[in-house]
Amino acid sequence: MESSRSLVLLSLLPSLLLVAIATEPSAGGELLSTFIVHVQPQENHEFGTADDRTAWYQSFLPDNGRLLHAYHHVVTGFAARLTRQELAAISAMPGFLSAVPDSTYTVQTTHSPEFLGLNVEAQQNQPGLGAGVIVGVIDTGIFPDHPSFSDHGMPPPPAKWKGRCDFNGTTCNNKLIGARNFVAALNNGTSGVPVPPVDLVGHGTHTSSTAAGAVVPGANVLGQAMGSASGMATRAHLAMYKVCYTNRCSDSDMLAGVDTAVADGCDVISISLAGPALPFHQDPVLVATFGAVEKGVFVSMAAGNSGPVESSLLNEAPWILTVAASTVDRSIRSTVQLGNGVSFHGESLYQPHDSPALFSPLVHAAASGKPLAEFCGNGTLDGFDVKGKMVLCESGGNISATLKGRVVQSAGGAGMILKNQFLQGYSTFADAHVLPASHVGYTASTAIESYINSTANPVARISFPGTILGTSPAPSIVFFSSRGPSRQHTGILKPDIAGPGVNVLAAWPFQVGPPSTPVLPGPTFNIISGTSMSTPHLSGIAAVIKSKHSDWSPAAIKSAIMTTAEITDRSGNPILNEQRAPANLFATGAGHVNPTKAVDPGLVYDITPADYISHLCGMYKSQEVSVIARKPVNCSAIVAIDGNHLNYPSIAVAFPPSSRNSSGAEVVVKRKVRNVGEVPSVYYSAVDMPDNAVSIDVFPCKLTFTKPNQEIDFEVVVWPGQSGSKVVQGALRWVSEMHTVRSPISVTFA
Repeated sequence: MESSRSLVLLSLLPSLLLVAIATEPSAGGELLSTFIVHVQPQENHEFGTADDRTAWYQSFLPDNGRLLHAYHHVVTGFAARLTRQELAAISAMPGFLSAVPDSTYTVQTTHSPEFLGLNVEAQQNQPGLGAGVIVGVIDTGIFPDHPSFSDHGMPPPPAKWKGRCDFNGTTCNNKLIGARNFVAALNNGTSGVPVPPVDLVGHGTHTSSTAAGAVVPGANVLGQAMGSASGMATRAHLAMYKVCYTNRCSDSDMLAGVDTAVADGCDVISISLAGPALPFHQDPVLVATFGAVEKGVFVSMAAGNSGPVESSLLNEAPWILTVAASTVDRSIRSTVQLGNGVSFHGESLYQPHDSPALFSPLVHAAASGKPLAEFCGNGTLDGFDVKGKMVLCESGGNISATLKGRVVQSAGGAGMILKNQFLQGYSTFADAHVLPASHVGYTASTAIESYINSTANPVARISFPGTILGTSPAPSIVFFSSRGPSRQHTGILKPDIAGPGVNVLAAWPFQVGPPSTPVLPGPTFNIISGTSMSTPHLSGIAAVIKSKHSDWSPAAIKSAIMTTAEITDRSGNPILNEQRAPANLFATGAGHVNPTKAVDPGLVYDITPADYISHLCGMYKSQEVSVIARKPVNCSAIVAIDGNHLNYPSIAVAFPPSSRNSSGAEVVVKRKVRNVGEVPSVYYSAVDMPDNAVSIDVFPCKLTFTKPNQEIDFEVVVWPGQSGSKVVQGALRWVSEMHTVRSPISVTFA
């Protein structure tokens, strides 16, 4: 949903540089490609230093200069430029496990803290809100001079911090404590001087400030969404690991960033990037995140921007928090009025005060007759008379909304109405357009199109009411947020959680809007949308929880976030999707994050790294699990744990269709909860399952805790009914006087 906007041309040359390096010929004339190679030392072999390990990696390679990255902490292996023949030779060497070609990941707020119930401005100088926690952001770099990264009132970083700052001078401080650049194509020179991790895209600056930015009063974009900008964890420290140039990021560079973030001492890693969905052992980034979680580092990742298609989900591993995107109750409103007196509310960040109040002729871009003209791409309006007219353009077509506006503007159009396709539903976005514009939902779009087709001389105008708070429904799931069920893992319900990802205001390196817009004094911000934006919200919230509960594991923090999530919107109604229909668990995960409740969840479901390995042994071969575990694993000697027995905070049960008429077809789900609340306490089970397609019992139905950190096992028995829906969803609630601990349940008949 987000784009580099005015930096598109600037990004072309570096992109070509990356391609050139990826296909550099070897001395023999064969093309070199980048591969990530997983290796395994002999049993009980210990490396004295990192240099010793790197030297061992070099021993696999044909000559010097091929090694791009040596990994030491979350992956046992390296990235190198090799020919196919050289890779074949390496694969026969002792210690070789596997190799995968380097692939590409892509990049996927004033009001959101208030919307989530965090009063960060009042608490900015108080303990908590992430104090003492280090958040590492894996992204496009950072603009360090932005006031969102001011260290006013911040203490020095914890003594465990081992990172460094590669900006010149004294740019880093007690807020931004580290900044590194791992883009191999940029660090391929011979000077040995690190290339500063400057953000030329804006994405990394935006996500960093969302996670842990300082409070900045008077934030706005083009005069809209006025307020105090802040991150979720205003007292946390930040470290940037640049792994992307433009909006493309290689696996090998991302591994280097994660590897270093763990070594540096980060407590939370935020990754607003998504690549292709692969088996976990073939996904180098997911392998790296397992290593991070094993070392106690919490990792949150974007669910992806490929919704609302079923099973479009990315970043599906059970050890990470997979984050979906939702709306907040704020609209940057622009209203379309038709000549027949009917009006429709839309959105636009650009709100020109001198926009003509008179009606303009209204035309559909598709009427130009050129192929795909409805998307208003370059050249599609050439020769079509739109001068002084309002042009109806269709969303999508791999063309950004602002580029569509530039095409309309260059053709002489007076304004643009951006219409939704059916799948986009009611989802609208406030973009920094270059001309008067309004993005309207699908229902309004069809009405406007009908008006054009039924009227001899259709006309329209756009007015700009500005920022409106308290809009509903909110939160709701936006159309682009990728959906489950998981393709890689049907036994785990994904995504895990939803958080604000639509029209999020955060720090930005440069001015946005039309070139004619006056440059305003003060810092620059931008409003953009994507699961890239929801992910750092959850990373910051995880930092807040970690600050309060420093001894909690990543799985316990994840459990606290999921089991306290909201399943209703601000009006008390079920959370809706982009069609204004109730959103299912494949869209919301456990629900919408509630940070206030998450710091005091009552009970948590915990999972150890050994549990994950046992779980992986039920999915993959020993050698494949060894790649993830970074050590020899013999799955034949391990009792495998399936999804029904992995201690996950949600429950996903899959029945074959034949089970409806079978006796003894019940599934037993085993779980264990640990008391992190008051003692003594008693919890009673309650099952919310609206469909008679299944029946569910819980044993025992009462849990009594008499001491802190006491653990109790229980079972959930699911019986299939003789008829009913193919997908049945509900929840198990453990209820005490002080807490409600909710686990979503999804049952499928496939």
